[in-house]
Formats: sequence, C-alpha cells, structure tokens
Amino acid sequence: MRKFIALLRGINVSGQKKIKMSDLKILFEDLSFTNVQTYIQSGNVLFFNDTTNKKSLREKIEKQIKEQFGYTVQVIIKTPGELGHALRNSPFLKDKKKNVERIYFTFLSEKPIVANIIKLKEVDYLPEEYNLDGDTVCLFFPNGYGKAKMNNNFFEKKLNVFATTRNFKTVKTLFTLSKII
Repeated sequence: MRKFIALLRGINVSGQKKIKMSDLKILFEDLSFTNVQTYIQSGNVLFFNDTTNKKSLREKIEKQIKEQFGYTVQVIIKTPGELGHALRNSPFLKDKKKNVERIYFTFLSEKPIVANIIKLKEVDYLPEEYNLDGDTVCLFFPNGYGKAKMNNNFFEKKLNVFATTRNFKTVKTLFTLSKII
C-alpha cells in the first residue's frame, strides 16, 4: 500500500462548497481507501491505496465528490516524498530572515508548459517572491496571504493549470502525519 495526500481546492472557503471532514473521511473509505485521516477543514486527506496512478485516484475522488455533494472540486494528489521535496527545496525556508508564517506552497495540477512559465517570469510583484519547482510553487508573502497579488487564482491564470495553496504549517504537518500513519 502507498501513502497519498489529497489536497482539495476551494472547499469550506467563504461558506462555499461546504464539506464536513467527517463526511469526506467516509467518502474516501467508501472508495476503499484505507487509514483515512483528515487534517483541518480546508480539505486535506491522508490515505493509503495500492495504485501507483495518481491521475486515476484524482479522477475517482473528483467523480465521487460530484456525485455525493453535487459540485465539482479539483483534487491534487501528492505523496509524502513530494511534500518532503517541497519543504527541503524551498529557498525561503533556508533563509533565516524569512518568517515561516509568511511562507506558502501552491501545488499545481501539472507541470506548466514553458510558454506559460516565461509569461510568469514577466510579472514582478515585489516584495512578494516565488520559486517554481516542477509542479510546486513556493511563495513568500511578507505582508501575508490575504493581501497577496500572487495568490492561487493568479497562478491558475498565468500557468493555465488548476492549483491549491497551503501555508507552511499545514504542509509541514501533512508531511509529518504522512510519516506516522
């Protein structure tokens, strides 16, 4: 069995797409996933499955959410190794002058095409900073996420992929939990 982390985009935000974590846990168990554990209300689910195909997992989860709750929710599937890679390779975590409470990770549905990466490089919203590493964007927002111009929607539009963003604490906790379940 392999461990996975499902990151749901846009649930329980501003009263939209409400899903109780207890209901989400049952949904995952009904899909025959094992050792299902949720973390906070923003749609983070750790689970085991014997597949190696993350795309089929994503499609299966999205379909079941649509059938059960009546709306579309994009899901990004990560492995513990991928979360660990994001944490280890964040240039902002290596900079002791950066407040970890201002570091975020935007996980992309896929690696963006080169043309969109080039377009992204043309944008400068200093003092906001980003580092694109494959299908993960590490972000530093000195003024906080609430005021950030380079938010989740920004990256979706510029890179033409769907995305979901988590703060450092959530990513670190999910990585830690994935090591002990």
